[in-house]
Amino acid sequence: MARSPPSAGCPRCSLKPAPETLGCAPARRSLSNRPCARTRLRLAGGISMPVVWSRDLPSPPTSVRVYQDSLGHWYASFVVRREAAATPEASKSIGVDWGVKTTATTTDARFDLPHLGHRKRCAAELARAQRKMARRRRPQGHAQSNGYRRAKRAAAKLHKKAARQNIHDSRQWAKRVVDHHQVIAVEDFKPTFLTRSTMARKAADAAIGTAKRELIQQGTRAGRKVVLVPPAYTTMTCSSCAARAKQRIGLNVRIFECAACGFTACRDLNAARTILATVERDRAGADDVRHVTTSLRDAGSNAVRAGNPLDSSVGKR
Repeated sequence: MARSPPSAGCPRCSLKPAPETLGCAPARRSLSNRPCARTRLRLAGGISMPVVWSRDLPSPPTSVRVYQDSLGHWYASFVVRREAAATPEASKSIGVDWGVKTTATTTDARFDLPHLGHRKRCAAELARAQRKMARRRRPQGHAQSNGYRRAKRAAAKLHKKAARQNIHDSRQWAKRVVDHHQVIAVEDFKPTFLTRSTMARKAADAAIGTAKRELIQQGTRAGRKVVLVPPAYTTMTCSSCAARAKQRIGLNVRIFECAACGFTACRDLNAARTILATVERDRAGADDVRHVTTSLRDAGSNAVRAGNPLDSSVGKR
């Protein structure tokens, strides 16, 4: 007995949380001149689903990934070829130091990324939604009520809203930095350890990982020189004379004072200058490159890694 072809409609949700990747059939879509024309997407294996196209594809797609976000919305992500956008000419250099109070402190104050606090602004509304979830939650083994699902969806919408705002602001900031600088020295800061500290909530609101990823991806895509500098000793090293402090500087100390030359500056600004000086002193040359990141796990870029900043006081009597 012949089986009937699969019915058209939204794809069914898989029990596996990881999204499924589907191969794209030859281009069989017809688009009208309207930007959001309702058509059908035909995939390999006879799968057909109605879609709303947000924009026209610049070239025939080679593959497509259909996935579902935390709100239950379905999206189709295509792999296409497009013309590379022209990058403005730039000759300047900039150093970037990450932080919690100020998300990104640069050597040029015009390109600093302040702590925007998108999650904090919706904290009260999120707390109300989470309290509703706690009140309406049923014991394990019982189906959850519609009220619980509505409260859960409201909390997920607030999380998604803050995440999208952070991504948008990070992309706008990264584009400004990339358009005006040829050499970008970035602190290779990994904020995962902050999740186990008292600054976990504020660090999550700062979205350091999002800003760093967008800056590295846009910089390498535009052909800029992006160098990842390890954060070790950048706060303790003087950006003027390269002398290193004898003791660790606590987080409550916001002003850096060099005991060797008397240089004084904001600790984050001094760290950003030290990061840039590490790159400009040829510490990121071919003999000192430690690793070339090529995977999405390491920010998904071709940025090179430089060594630790030099200590001018080593070897002196």
